[in-house]
Amino acid sequence: MQKYFSIILLMLITSFYAHSQSLTINWYSWNEGYKKAKQTNKILLVDIYTDWCGWCKKMDKDTYTNIDVINLINKYFIAVKFNPEKTNVSYDVDGSFYDGRQLHAMLVNNQSTGYPTTVFLYTKERKLYLQPGYQGPEQFVQMLNKYIEIQKNGE
Repeated sequence: MQKYFSIILLMLITSFYAHSQSLTINWYSWNEGYKKAKQTNKILLVDIYTDWCGWCKKMDKDTYTNIDVINLINKYFIAVKFNPEKTNVSYDVDGSFYDGRQLHAMLVNNQSTGYPTTVFLYTKERKLYLQPGYQGPEQFVQMLNKYIEIQKNGE
């Protein structure tokens, strides 16, 4: 009896551990994420934020903790957190290096988008889509599904 109890307990612990691993988004740095997106042909999702941005913090708290958002991002995207105000980082784009301000300008096509802004980059096709502003979980799931479909259809 004790043997079965031990096996069941071990299975429960293993199941809980495996489940708890998917409760957060797998965030990468730009340099890691960009490279990984190119290698895996997944969509690069870039969350452009700043430390002082209230809406960015709300999105972190409400949207990026939603289980549907987490599951979609971890399955179909390579997620990158990017703060363009960090001055001590050099960002690699295919062997060319940029500071945060320069990379930000490239990602938003020199548009004024504010914070947060979510960028969807298809590295193989070099297509870029922008979504400025806060997105709640339901809106964000719809948006993620839209960009997943774009990739599936090869648009």
